[in-house]
Parts: sequence; C-alpha cells; structure tokens
Amino acid sequence: MSGVAEPAAHVARVRALLDDVFDPEIPVLTIGDLGVLRAVEVEDGATVVTVTPTYSGCPAMDAIRADIAVVLHRAGVTDFEIRTAYAPAWTTDWMGEAAKTKLAEFGIAPPARVAEAMVAPVRCPRCRSTATTTISEFGSTACKALVVCDACREPFDLFKAI
Repeated sequence: MSGVAEPAAHVARVRALLDDVFDPEIPVLTIGDLGVLRAVEVEDGATVVTVTPTYSGCPAMDAIRADIAVVLHRAGVTDFEIRTAYAPAWTTDWMGEAAKTKLAEFGIAPPARVAEAMVAPVRCPRCRSTATTTISEFGSTACKALVVCDACREPFDLFKAI
C-alpha cells in the first residue's frame, strides 16, 4: 500500500489485522500477546512490521513472518517489509497478564517475572498447586521446561522466564 493517506489509522488497522497471527507453537497466543510484534510503522508510504524472536534461531519465526505476509496480502496491503530486531532482546516480561492467563488455561504454566523466576514457585495450571517438580529443563520446545505436579500428578510445560 503506497502513499498511505492516514498513517495512524493505517497502523491501527494493520495492528488489528496482526491480531490474527498466532504463535505456531502456542496457538492460543498471538504475536502481540507474546510481545514478538515490536512495531508497525509507515515509512515512505510502505508498511513496516518489526518482530523480535523469542530467542536467536527460534524455528517459529519463519512461520510467523510467512503468516504476517499472508494476513497483509489478504487485506490488500502489498507494499510492506517485515524486519527482525534483535535488540533489545525479547523477554518474557513483555508478555502481559492476559497472555499468561491464556497460557495457564491452555495447560502451560506461565513464566514468572524474570527478576523473580529463581524463587517463584511453579503453579500447576490444572489444580493450581505449587507442589511441583521440574523433570527436565527442556520441554516440548526450547522455551519450555517439563514439570510434574506433586498434588495431581499431571505433567505440564512451564514457559521459561527469559
């Protein structure tokens, strides 16, 4: 879309469109929920979408960029660029409380704030007990750990605080 007449309205529209781009590894969270969507801007009439990977080499980023392109094309936004920003590095602290609630409802224990992660108890997303044991620092994806609840005996993923 070249020559955007009202950049602020266009940016708001594109941000709303990107609410339909979900993380391929955690399908209940959008890239906005995760904090991966850093910025939407208009530069020289072109739409610029900036994303930050959760960690360097995250395999989901290719799918996320492809999904952004599909959503923009379907909406008639054809003059766009998708940029990747590595600094500042993404942190789980960029996830809001609504995103953490969605994670827990999906069965993944949300991360504690980074400053509290070493001392915060891990709460079971099923029974809410904090009597939990980490089985492995590596869960179903690199950003998760495998934990078991000592109360209900159910295993679950913990989204690691980064």
